[in-house]
Amino acid sequence: MSAATPPDKPLSYASSGVDIDRESSSVAALIGALGRGASSRPAGTLGALVDHAGGFSGLIEFGDRLLALCTDGVGSKLLLAAELRYYETVAIDCMAMNVNDLLCIGAEPLAFVDYIAAPAPAPDTWAAIGRSLATACELARVSLCGGETATLPDMVTELDLSGTALGWLPRGAQLDGSAIRAGDVLVGLPASGVHSNGYSLVRKVVQKAGMSLREAAPFEVGSERAGEVWRHGDGAVTLGEVLLNPTRIYVDPVVDLLLACRKGDGPCAYEDVHGIAHVTGGGLSNLLRLKKGAGFYVDAPLPVLPEFEWLQAAGALSDYEMHRTFNMGMGLCIIVAPHAGAAVCEWLAARLPGSRAVGAVNDSGVVTHAIDSVRFDTY
Repeated sequence: MSAATPPDKPLSYASSGVDIDRESSSVAALIGALGRGASSRPAGTLGALVDHAGGFSGLIEFGDRLLALCTDGVGSKLLLAAELRYYETVAIDCMAMNVNDLLCIGAEPLAFVDYIAAPAPAPDTWAAIGRSLATACELARVSLCGGETATLPDMVTELDLSGTALGWLPRGAQLDGSAIRAGDVLVGLPASGVHSNGYSLVRKVVQKAGMSLREAAPFEVGSERAGEVWRHGDGAVTLGEVLLNPTRIYVDPVVDLLLACRKGDGPCAYEDVHGIAHVTGGGLSNLLRLKKGAGFYVDAPLPVLPEFEWLQAAGALSDYEMHRTFNMGMGLCIIVAPHAGAAVCEWLAARLPGSRAVGAVNDSGVVTHAIDSVRFDTY
């Protein structure tokens, strides 16, 4: 235990080395410096940028269709994989962080490329990642059309994994948030665990608690939930297994929902789907990315997973910090018109149990929650 985190001092994401506010301002500085240099193609021409809210993925012109692109990595969750020498699921995390972002603009994922940086070649490790990539491609329904491996002994100390995903959607079908209105229903889709955000803080909490990743999980996993945890061995479900459980890929059922709605045989008209938010770093504040001025009230949140309850107690973390850092049990949120809420919830719950209405849109311009201290006015 470091002197910087004594037992009686609450932890935070910032004290763990990740300051979300400073990161946001740094990203804004990068984008501001780009200026018009971000696009060298005239508006409306092939490959030109299509402006939209949210920023979960980029969008470019492609004839009568639009292409969507995004890139992301696994982050410091890989340090847990390195400690356990278990890489069979990390490519699922990498894929999920990308294709789930594509869903937010209404795109169907098509293809993926990966990038692996390592201090030294490791055939067994890279084979495990290959198996993980194969599973990830199947879950995301995409083709792996290339990648790059780099040995960088002077730059990296542990393996790093990132990737880029490509998707498409019909012109005019982009979910840019403009249709979001007060009264719209927030439909929450359950998370599979911590997913791939906040692991700098997770690792600090594990260290503070004096726990080993190989010990039995210090909370009740439950028999039904244990069946969804990717196991590395026999016996009791370990803390490491729960924390390494891969990020849920929401292609199934969300792509099916979008396609069915476009064809006219879904639970609602496509025009009734007003927005989608991927609940990643920043937690519930991600909702604010969808439309400037819109507010979101989560008054019936999905059940909090036991690993979050343990992290909060062991790290003495505030409710605000938890909801600012983690998904807290809801990995994706779909915003639909009021009259479509019940039908969409029923359709999704039949395919992903636990999906249900969690709140509504209002005109407050902030995210509020059933817990009064959980309130966000900026992303």
